[in-house]
Amino acid sequence: MSPTRLCRLLLPLLAAVLLAAPAVHASFDEAFALYQEKRYPDARVAFSRLATVEPQDGRHRFYLGAIAMRRNDTDDAIHQFEQAVALDPNNASYHLELGGAYGAAASKASLMSKLGWARKCRASLERAVELDPDNLEARNGLITFYRQAPGIVGGGIGKAYAQAEEIRKRDYKRGSLILGQLYASERRFDEAFAVARELQAAAPDAYLAHYTIGRLAAESGQHLDEGEKCLRRCLELTPARDEPSHAAAHWRLGNIAEKRRNPAAARAAYETALKLDPNFKQAAESLTKLK
Repeated sequence: MSPTRLCRLLLPLLAAVLLAAPAVHASFDEAFALYQEKRYPDARVAFSRLATVEPQDGRHRFYLGAIAMRRNDTDDAIHQFEQAVALDPNNASYHLELGGAYGAAASKASLMSKLGWARKCRASLERAVELDPDNLEARNGLITFYRQAPGIVGGGIGKAYAQAEEIRKRDYKRGSLILGQLYASERRFDEAFAVARELQAAAPDAYLAHYTIGRLAAESGQHLDEGEKCLRRCLELTPARDEPSHAAAHWRLGNIAEKRRNPAAARAAYETALKLDPNFKQAAESLTKLK
């Protein structure tokens, strides 16, 4: 084969390889683009090179930590996030993610080690809120911590309620939903209904406000007529991508029908939910139990 013909064959292959591989000296924007495109192995290579070239920039360590969390490599994530915090100690987002990594370590640790990781988790999340009081993700992380952790490491349901109220001041809808869920988790259904109704009055067409009342009715067995009315209103509205679907609304209608001891209506609701979403596990389980 002639050299010219060989070059013609190899050039397209070489170009494809170069396009697929991350740049040897990728900029932060290029590395971040790889991360956004979920090309995590390539992003990891790019950020690792940047961390070597620009060792004082905490952003590189931060995204290496985020990539490590996606690999479930908690040890590496903690190392990277700790490096990011050391480089930029006043960045609330870095403390938030480090707290999450500590929490993940606590969930995997032995009983004796859990307390240490839990204390680190709380300290990081509280520092994130101290640095940025409007960081709602950090406040919500603290709610989860306070609900689950024992008092010996700083847990406590009262602290969780206080954070929910702080979120509510800054984001009324989100805070109301979180506060209502806290009440429901303690079976304080009267308070949970009251919060949901306040949200419904403030935003009459808010899908999630109606759904929440329906869910509370289905879980508690209280205010079943109101709950059914709200769920049927949900079926007239369009849920956002991150909100429970119409299939979920039908499933909850089935729950209410069961509370009324009407198995035929419950079966019809569960079957409708599964028609809308054949992979709806809860509806399938409810239908199986009903049969």
